[in-house]
Amino acid sequence: MPMTDTARIHPTACIDPGARLGQNVSVGAFTLIGAGVEIGDGCHIGPHCSFHGPTRIGRDNRFIGHVAVGGEPQDKKFAGERSELLIGDGNVFREFVTLSRGTGGGGGVTRIGNNNWMLAYVHIAHDCVVGNHCVFSNNTTLAGHVTVGDWVITSGFSGAHQFCRIGDHAFIAMGALANGDVTPYTTIGGNSIGRPRGINSEGLRRRGFSPERITAIKRAYRTLFVSGMPLAEAREELARQAEGNDDVRLFLDFIDSGERPLLR
Repeated sequence: MPMTDTARIHPTACIDPGARLGQNVSVGAFTLIGAGVEIGDGCHIGPHCSFHGPTRIGRDNRFIGHVAVGGEPQDKKFAGERSELLIGDGNVFREFVTLSRGTGGGGGVTRIGNNNWMLAYVHIAHDCVVGNHCVFSNNTTLAGHVTVGDWVITSGFSGAHQFCRIGDHAFIAMGALANGDVTPYTTIGGNSIGRPRGINSEGLRRRGFSPERITAIKRAYRTLFVSGMPLAEAREELARQAEGNDDVRLFLDFIDSGERPLLR
């Protein structure tokens, strides 16, 4: 087992000789780390976690306890083909989070970026892509092939249907389920299938967006969701608003790159 002298391993942990641990890694009691797992410098792994490869993990991540990392995808089409899980730097994974590897039919990789918080019982299914600086509250569930942008916040017991996309700075309210693409900056609310409820103004202010930028995003939101225009007409109007405005351009590019209906 390639492992540095600075790694701190509890005597009850079980680490396969084919695993690789970086500098200053700590591993808690009764944790299992299998072959093909690479863990970067400075990671903290709590008790009763399991890691299965192929999985590559960056530096300074924290796995608090009972986290299941890199398990086989929960997909009946999976036939044992090589697939992997890639995790960036500075993430926090709380109790009972589950992170699945990808599938051959979905590109073979599940990816999680940097500086995300995943709270208790979050599930990230096979072939998902999660960006940076996201917060997933307790029991958030992503089905397979979901793509999440940067700075997304999901509230407790929320979820996303397979193949959906959630754009940058979106906010999913408690218990809301996304069964279509969620545009950037948008707040989704509802007791079951979520619906757009405005933009995530508070989140944008916290991230330093000026009043002028927020006003332009509100105008774009109203064009798409409130005006009553058919999508094609709303897109033409958004194209005019996007001239010289990168925030509205992000809205427009998200629409143009979609393969599923917008949640509208």
